[in-house]
Amino acid sequence: MKEIIKTIISDFHSKSLPKLIKRDLEVPLNSGKIVSIIGPRRVGKTYFLFYLINKLAEEVERKNLIYINFEDERLNFDSLNLNVILEAYYELYPETEGDLYFFFDEIQEVNKWEKFVRRIYDSVSKNIFITGSSSKLLSSEIATSLRGRAISYELFPLNFNEYLRFKDITIGNLSATRTKANVIKHFNEYLLLGGFPEVITYNDDLRYRTLQSYLDVMIFRDIIERYNIPNPLALKYLIKKALTNVGNYLSVNKIFNELKSTGIKVSKDSIYLFLNYIQDAYLIFMMNIFSESINVQNTNDKKIYCIDNGLANSFSFSLSENKGRLLENLVYLYLKSLNKNIYYSYDKRECDFVIYDNFKVTNAIQVTVELNKSNRDREINGLLDAMKKFKLKKGFIITLEQKDYYKEDSLEIFVEPAWKVLLDKILF
Repeated sequence: MKEIIKTIISDFHSKSLPKLIKRDLEVPLNSGKIVSIIGPRRVGKTYFLFYLINKLAEEVERKNLIYINFEDERLNFDSLNLNVILEAYYELYPETEGDLYFFFDEIQEVNKWEKFVRRIYDSVSKNIFITGSSSKLLSSEIATSLRGRAISYELFPLNFNEYLRFKDITIGNLSATRTKANVIKHFNEYLLLGGFPEVITYNDDLRYRTLQSYLDVMIFRDIIERYNIPNPLALKYLIKKALTNVGNYLSVNKIFNELKSTGIKVSKDSIYLFLNYIQDAYLIFMMNIFSESINVQNTNDKKIYCIDNGLANSFSFSLSENKGRLLENLVYLYLKSLNKNIYYSYDKRECDFVIYDNFKVTNAIQVTVELNKSNRDREINGLLDAMKKFKLKKGFIITLEQKDYYKEDSLEIFVEPAWKVLLDKILF
């Protein structure tokens, strides 16, 4: 094992890193904290670590940067033999000087990894960066064993700015007709294809097959194997219901009754547990109704969103025909990537999103492909209900391409195209 690790470290120090495109996420390089980067598989966490390594390599000797990918098939770690990493490194570089920087990729693959990381932090180096694909495993372990020592960041699939950057598209002057048309064209692609970096340039068939493989790994490795689920039929049914209902409500009672009618035996408690597993694997998110009462939040139906439009589309072909739900999912992901506390509001009418910040609701947002005669009153009145309830002076309706402005009783409603919202971050 030690010789394999020496080879891995030496190879990393001798090889140049691949061409890297900057992500919008910013993390500190010398915070004195363990920096954890959490997100779904294949979202670019490894390349993000390489980006940080490249930045550090401008000031730190390359041999002082240690990168280990715990999904490397040559490695077989457990909590008892992790120290061989340090042994291998110091045998390679016995005369090393200066601060060391450790980069541990997909570290959740090793049981009780947090004790090893804590020991390195306390006795070797304060410069530790870790990644993982399970929000629950990393968060719970950080909370218990690394408390006070770690800060966490989430990395999602590409946002629209990053998507354009990956396609080498310069935005330029958006007031120019040709530039604006080009941005809108690519936004409509992004709406359907999503933001997993690997598949951006793939043709339709290869992209579909690749996204299906991502989904398979999330289901089988990150959920079924990790949580040792003996009979996954109910789990698979639940995932199917979630991914075919992006932007809609999900009722545990309804799913329980549907499973019961098909002869699949599962308790409601198990369904709730499965939903937590699916969230922990970063496949879906569940959004609560806004209420200061936790009981009200828990007893009302959740709204379901998927980590990526392309992933949802690869599972449900009918979803690609419903641009309204895809647009709503995209806006949710945009808000989520900004680390906002997001809820829906429902009294007489629904408001798609309300943002809770500093102990109050600060924004109300509706999403629709377009405002027309059939939906104008519903969308505007739903937004006005939320604005009046939370004493907001302005609200937003996000559409595919429309831009407009309404005012009613001193309340302002700004209608904005989604591509502009995502590029300019005009909501906040």
